[in-house]
Amino acid sequence: MRVGIVILPEDRWWAAEPKWRAAEEYGFDHAWTYDHLGWRSLVDGPWFSALPTLTAAAMVTSTIRLGTFVASPVFRHPVPFMRELITLDDIADGRFLLGVGAGGLGYDNFVLGGSEPTPRERADRLTEFVEALDGLLTTDGFDYSGRYFQAVGARNLPGPVQRPRLPFLIAANGPRTMRLTARFGGGWITNGHPAETLDEWWQGVAGLVKKFDEILGEAGRDAASVHRYLSLDSAPVFSLASVEAFRDAAGRAGELGFTDIVTHWPRSGGPYEGRETVLEQVVSDVLPELHGTA
Repeated sequence: MRVGIVILPEDRWWAAEPKWRAAEEYGFDHAWTYDHLGWRSLVDGPWFSALPTLTAAAMVTSTIRLGTFVASPVFRHPVPFMRELITLDDIADGRFLLGVGAGGLGYDNFVLGGSEPTPRERADRLTEFVEALDGLLTTDGFDYSGRYFQAVGARNLPGPVQRPRLPFLIAANGPRTMRLTARFGGGWITNGHPAETLDEWWQGVAGLVKKFDEILGEAGRDAASVHRYLSLDSAPVFSLASVEAFRDAAGRAGELGFTDIVTHWPRSGGPYEGRETVLEQVVSDVLPELHGTA
């Protein structure tokens, strides 16, 4: 099993850089940051942009894969975003992973003067975003015409380092976005459904796995061709609350067929409140077990 860690883009670079370096030195397979203009309870505090942060992280690492967890069409247009992705993939020498989803509700919508879209509108917009990005990243001189996005003869040279394009990892909890993942995704991301108890959350995750398997089968997609990413910290218990909590979460995820799990760097306060000593013990005791090197 591969393991990733999210580092929120809230620290000035002198404080953030050691975390990105450590993520690679600790042996994590991938490291991520959130792509928002502001996020939930942290909207009143410091917050930095995702792609410059990942570019800086690419310059101080050499092997770990880096990605957005997740980018969305809420405040991005696929044409300029394509240029940024190609640039970042080049700087990272083909280590970039595009986590993409419909985007959350709240601040990202309101700050631009908009209102919250309906679930159907969010799914429609994400579908166009992914379709357009797929064409833009693989075809020079690409045209696209949709309700939300247009492109006219968009140039993409020199194209991504990764061919035919960088991997799309699509966050999907509903049937429509799961079908979109079956069409375009190299990976599926889920955070489960909100739940009051840990067992209830895992039951929800199991139900999503079953539904995703059904949709892959209907699409004629080889299940083994789609990596499965579980965001552990959408559960009611922070995965790094203790070593035992992390080991248990990793074990349950493995039983459900997840190839990748993602935790969060512990913070001094909520959300993801925890101690870095637990992270260090997980790195020394649990990661080798998951990587088969213990």
